[in-house]
Amino acid sequence: MRVLAVVHHRNAAAGVFAEPASEHELVEWLPHEASPPGLDGIDAAIVFGAEAQVDQEDAHRWLRREKQLVRELVDRGTPVLGVCFGSQLLAELAGAVVRRAAEPEIGWHGVELTPDGRADPLLGFLPETFESLQWHHYEWLLPPGAVALARSARCLQAFRLEERPVWGVQFHPEATESDYGEWLDEWNDDPGAVATGLDPEAIRAATATKIAGWNEIGRELAARFLRVATAA
Repeated sequence: MRVLAVVHHRNAAAGVFAEPASEHELVEWLPHEASPPGLDGIDAAIVFGAEAQVDQEDAHRWLRREKQLVRELVDRGTPVLGVCFGSQLLAELAGAVVRRAAEPEIGWHGVELTPDGRADPLLGFLPETFESLQWHHYEWLLPPGAVALARSARCLQAFRLEERPVWGVQFHPEATESDYGEWLDEWNDDPGAVATGLDPEAIRAATATKIAGWNEIGRELAARFLRVATAA
């Protein structure tokens, strides 16, 4: 199976998803560096995080090309998983409102599965409530014809499009300690992060104690998506 990985930063790529994906052919595309790949032979796709926001097409000209490609994947019925920015892009393409959140979520935040989430083939293995690793300034509202799978105290956290093998998760199940550490290293370059008043070193310390279990969840989530894609 050929899996397209849409990557926007080298330290925000497949992460621990690469381990279950190693059983397949992983095709990486960086939209800001290369023209869109042909989709013939692409059996599944994962769209990862980005510093860009979905409403910044004028600042990031590659974003129009990426939206067109992802829309074509969805229209073809290709299984797609969107992570953070990827989930926001999928939500927008499905007709949802995507907007700046009232408050960013950065660091570790509790998430609760909905009843649909507990029965979901991707997320159903998770406990009803769990801690998740986050870094986002935007949120999406539930797309028309989508099922809400999880939420935090601040916003929705996961959805699935009805009758399509398309999922979006707002949290970062793919993130490694090394990659997330690099994001924290750039804390002062993110005005929204600085404005939260959070201590990046406290987040770094918490991540060191929690990341191993979180990475196991990430590997299992990716493996389940790839099994669904294989079956599709």
